[in-house]
Amino acid sequence: MEKPPENNNREEQNKKNEQLDQYRIKNADNPITTNEGLKVANNENTLKAGDRGPVLMEDFHFFQKQMHFDTERIPERVVHARGFGVHGEFEAYKSMKKYTRAGFLQEEGLKTPVFVRFSTVQGGKGSMDTARDIRGFAVKFYTDEGNYDLLGLQFPIFVIHDAFKFVDSQHALKPEPHNDMPTASAAHDNFWDFVANNQESAHFVMWAMSDRAVPRSYRMMEGFGINIFRFVNEEGKSHFVRFHWKPMLGVHSLLNEESLIIGGVDPDYHRRDLSEAIERGAYPVYELGVQMIAEEDEFKFDFDVIDPTKVWPEEIIPVEKIGKMTLNRNVDNFFAETEQVAFDVTNLVPGINFSNDPILQGRTFTYKITQQHRLGGSNYPDLPINKSICPFHNNQRDSFNRYRIDVDQVNYFRNSIANNTPGPTPPEEGGFVHYPEQVEGKKVKASSESFKDFFSHARLFWNSMSSVEKQHIIEAFSFELAKVKDESVRQQVVDMYVNVDKEMATKIAENIGANPPEGENVPVTLASPALSQENTPHYPYTLKVGVIIANGFDGEEVKNTLETLNQNGVFVVLISEKLGAVTGADGAVLKVDQIFVSTHHTLYDSLYIVGGESDNQTSFDINTLDFINGIYKYYKPIGVATTGQSYIQPSEYNNLDGVVFAAENQDFEDEFVSAITVRRFWDRR
Repeated sequence: MEKPPENNNREEQNKKNEQLDQYRIKNADNPITTNEGLKVANNENTLKAGDRGPVLMEDFHFFQKQMHFDTERIPERVVHARGFGVHGEFEAYKSMKKYTRAGFLQEEGLKTPVFVRFSTVQGGKGSMDTARDIRGFAVKFYTDEGNYDLLGLQFPIFVIHDAFKFVDSQHALKPEPHNDMPTASAAHDNFWDFVANNQESAHFVMWAMSDRAVPRSYRMMEGFGINIFRFVNEEGKSHFVRFHWKPMLGVHSLLNEESLIIGGVDPDYHRRDLSEAIERGAYPVYELGVQMIAEEDEFKFDFDVIDPTKVWPEEIIPVEKIGKMTLNRNVDNFFAETEQVAFDVTNLVPGINFSNDPILQGRTFTYKITQQHRLGGSNYPDLPINKSICPFHNNQRDSFNRYRIDVDQVNYFRNSIANNTPGPTPPEEGGFVHYPEQVEGKKVKASSESFKDFFSHARLFWNSMSSVEKQHIIEAFSFELAKVKDESVRQQVVDMYVNVDKEMATKIAENIGANPPEGENVPVTLASPALSQENTPHYPYTLKVGVIIANGFDGEEVKNTLETLNQNGVFVVLISEKLGAVTGADGAVLKVDQIFVSTHHTLYDSLYIVGGESDNQTSFDINTLDFINGIYKYYKPIGVATTGQSYIQPSEYNNLDGVVFAAENQDFEDEFVSAITVRRFWDRR
């Protein structure tokens, strides 16, 4: 059995956590006080004129407590409102000095603290984790040269290729303004009307309709920097660069129906999964890879390398692994850290610079406006989670929530009183300089002709998918478009996607009652195997197995199986009719973790059917069969203990592909782990 990737331990403290220690306050075991430190004698009753009389304005303890509560909420992010953040560290594999001056990439083994926030785009803070949606993958590096923010998505491309249309794309994606519906879904008229009338979105929407849009876990989700940046070395030589986060556990997804059910059963599914894995010490690991194109090679490809709606195929421009990120600490306070963290694409370090990617150019000012609006002014970089680990000095003063006490007389430049300090740092000593790209041209409101090939890369994506993935894309389009009320919009989308694949568009048309599309798909035969999840790594490590169990089980057999699962890093959850313990025929005792009514089969990657004797056998059997049918329907593996054979039998209607039986099978444990590793058995019937 292939071993899972190794994880770093958490013993080594990093500079950011050391800095945050001064802000971490433990309130337990202390007397309650006002914000000014005055001890409170009664924290349950307001001050009244008699115990049944009116409340008196004099009760300043009550008013402080209530007013603080009334202002606890701050504006949520317009996009990426629902997020979850964790701490970790990045370790460089090798020196990238040949390509960039960035300090955190200069030395093999150099470690840099990071904070990562995963998020969804369409829904608000209270929406579900598992919606079919775009997901943010934002990483803040706390480097010795200042904070560097690498902002990405789980797709490598963007929906439009000019920042001027960003607001329109998001207005169209968000709930419709007349009724504020739907939440956490693009399945509505406005979004698909936008797609049909802004056809540069074709490639992005292919990704959004693929399995990539419903990840199994943040720990099993690829991240991309989306935009095209530059690496610049000490000699001033530039390479265009794209960033990739490759999860060591591979890229894996839910099925569309699973994602919808889980959204109701456990809206916090992804954040719970990430938090619990870290608490168990199963730290998520991602490798950082870069694709690089030398400046002189900018025009050697059949696509525009700065077009954010196009991929750089990995088979043509390889991904070079340059480091790994380990997420190893949950936050102590969600609001103070995850909600107040402020990312900004202009948080750069020397050696990383902008390209003319038009989406990137448009992003260079918008983040600061957002954070100032949300966090109450310009001093948000001094909040503990945003504060750099290196000191900062400038002549900016005052504004809301100013924590610093700047003691200088001088607050301007140039000056003689403070010998022209704080002053600039030469580039050779670490000062940031913009890349001196030569530019020319007339001022125009236009986009490059080289950007106007809308369908070639959408077709490349389709060509790269397995037959199962293609079927899922058709089903996703059908699900979304069937909810569109406007027949004209449905027809426009079908007519648009005939350019990507005629057979695909025809099947979608049949499903949603549209006319068969005319025309043909673009003549692109190129495929990129790296885009298909069929080629991703598979491990049993951290997958969750539900064990359906009652009294009277074979203690030795079950304990051997559970031990093998634990040795392979599989998370095991025992499920029965009642909490407490179950006892085997040989006296073995196991603790029950969940009961049928408190969990659901969609929350598990596999089942181990042990069975047994219950006080209410009929109810136990019905619930067991419900779990089996659900897991079997979604192509997931099932292990069957000797005592559980009666629940699942071969017949002319099933082939039991991916079902492993323990009876008279000396290799059951290993075969079951192998089946868990496979994850889905698509040939099952």
